[in-house]
Amino acid sequence: MDHSQQQKRCNTVLLSPAQTPRSSVRRSLRDSLSMDLWGSNVKPDRGVNVEVILRCRPLNDDEKELKLPVVISCHEDKGEVSVVQNTAYKQIDKTFSFDKVFGPTSQQKELFDEAISPIVNEVLEGYNCTIFAYGQTGTGKTYTMEGGRVGVVESGEFPRDVGIIPRAVQQIFDVLEARDEDYSMKVTFLELYNEDIMDLLAPDESLNGPDDKSRKPIALMEDGRGGVFIRGLEQEVVCTADRIYKILEKGSAKRHTADSLLNMQSSRSHTIFSITIHVKESSSNGEELMKCGKLNLVDLAGSENVVRSGAKEGRVREAGEINKSLLTLGRVINALVEHSGHVPYRDSKLTRLLRDSLGGNTKTCIIATVSPSIHSLEETLNTLDYAHRAKKIKNRPEVNQRVAKSELIKDLYKEIERLRQEIYDEKEKNGIYTPHDRFQIEEAERKALAEQIKSMEFDLVFKDKELMGLQKLYDTQQTLTAELSEKLQMTQKDLEKTQNTLLEIEGRNRKANATIKEKEHLISHLLQSEKSLTKQASELREELEHVASEASNLFSKLEQQDKLENGNKNLVQKFQTHLAKQLDVLHQTVAASVTQQEEHLKSMEKDFDYSLSKKMGGIQELTAQVRNLKKTHESGIKSLDDISEELDMSYRSAFSNLTSEVSRNSSALVGHFEEKTATPGSFQNIAVDKIHV
Repeated sequence: MDHSQQQKRCNTVLLSPAQTPRSSVRRSLRDSLSMDLWGSNVKPDRGVNVEVILRCRPLNDDEKELKLPVVISCHEDKGEVSVVQNTAYKQIDKTFSFDKVFGPTSQQKELFDEAISPIVNEVLEGYNCTIFAYGQTGTGKTYTMEGGRVGVVESGEFPRDVGIIPRAVQQIFDVLEARDEDYSMKVTFLELYNEDIMDLLAPDESLNGPDDKSRKPIALMEDGRGGVFIRGLEQEVVCTADRIYKILEKGSAKRHTADSLLNMQSSRSHTIFSITIHVKESSSNGEELMKCGKLNLVDLAGSENVVRSGAKEGRVREAGEINKSLLTLGRVINALVEHSGHVPYRDSKLTRLLRDSLGGNTKTCIIATVSPSIHSLEETLNTLDYAHRAKKIKNRPEVNQRVAKSELIKDLYKEIERLRQEIYDEKEKNGIYTPHDRFQIEEAERKALAEQIKSMEFDLVFKDKELMGLQKLYDTQQTLTAELSEKLQMTQKDLEKTQNTLLEIEGRNRKANATIKEKEHLISHLLQSEKSLTKQASELREELEHVASEASNLFSKLEQQDKLENGNKNLVQKFQTHLAKQLDVLHQTVAASVTQQEEHLKSMEKDFDYSLSKKMGGIQELTAQVRNLKKTHESGIKSLDDISEELDMSYRSAFSNLTSEVSRNSSALVGHFEEKTATPGSFQNIAVDKIHV
């Protein structure tokens, strides 16, 4: 399909600028049995675990040059990662399991086809999906999400280093074009830098680059329904994959990056690239509906050790804000895994933006990236532990409710009217005027901030008291330290005596540790068995409740069917009496019609006999005429045969005379050939005369 056709189909769907995916409403089981096809199709399940993928990058050039040992082993077929380190001071042997594991030799296309492509298909079916990369700085998060430049796509194949975002964009357009559906698509691109939200698609106000102070942050607002929205975030409507590639390249160039000892181009901010797709469908009654899906692609900034990264001055603050937001993200994950009553979403703008992706109605996939080098062992273990805990989070994905196209047009007109009113108010009022609905939103935000400040003040008082208690504890510890130092001098004298005893105790300790490990292994197996039994019991209970509800519904339907059958019997009896009356009338009508038809047939039979007698007389006359014509024809043919024989005999005699004449005059014809050629008419006359002779 050429670009003009694609542009035409892309623009056929009208959308409101304020339109966002609407989550479907969970209904009761009785209502779900009669649910309409185009309504919400939520299934009353217990949720879906967050999918966690681990990717290990290969050693970089510096690590290869230093010949650093590798402490990570990836078992892709088992979905496991092993961390092994044996030194004189520390022994580590841990194994973590994940949904999918991609080792150092894995390629971008392999990761996308096996793990990301099914998620993109879910977006096109009307789900909201989130994919975000997490890990230490320098482990390949941005490479995994964005990769290298797209460049020219030859025969539908990207360069091998192209990341998830361009491949997902291309798959979306390929599927939509293959289905030949009308659609509309818009994208947003933002970054979270030092807890300030920046719009990467906003028009450039200066040429000083992304560090220019003229770039103003935009506000994150509460929507009054437990969610958030970003005021003033630029939304760009797109119709081609190339346009999205340019937007992605333009926004990435504005992103805050810096050089550090751990990464030549370290991301100093979190970014969220969102694609919202509206696809037009038709319901069974011919109404045009809109199916909406949203894909959030999140590239988190990497956690880092300030000492190892060599951060100074402003970079220290950036690293602190990054680590703070990631720490809050870890606390949110812990609260969701432990089913805590309070989940600290509000402690960071990052967790507020990802609230629906963690424990909400979105399908979420986390890509944890690690380094195999021993120098990053501590950060690698933290990442693996974080990702392993995140596997236990349960989301409740729901298909977005279909919306009528007429409703979207109404929202569009309302949005235009609101913007007109704001422009008019700006012209008429002195100073800055805020519309009433926006003022209410800001007031709700202020109240929420005031409540947060009160809670923080309460926490501050509590922390002060805790600090005083810790100070007292520190003082007592100081006195105890002095006493212990005196005792230490005394115990040093007895150290030589206790060394032999210590060796014996160490041997016993080894045996005791082995016994403890065996007991811990048995206890872990027993706990796992107990958990599995508890899970099976809860599943059986839910299945019994489901069967009971279905039985009640079945009884109600049987009662309705009995009522319908009684009504049908009464209708059948009435219909039989009415049918008998109608049949009597029909019988009388048919009898009268039969008598009329018999009379009409008798008259037709008389007419037919009369016409048949006339026709037979005419046929006899025609037969006599045909016989006379036949005799005349036979006599004519005989005379023609006689004439033909006479002509044949005359022709043969004339031909023999002509042949003899030609042989006698052949010499004369040769001499006068040129003369005869000049006068062909005379030659023809002579030949004709010879023939007649």
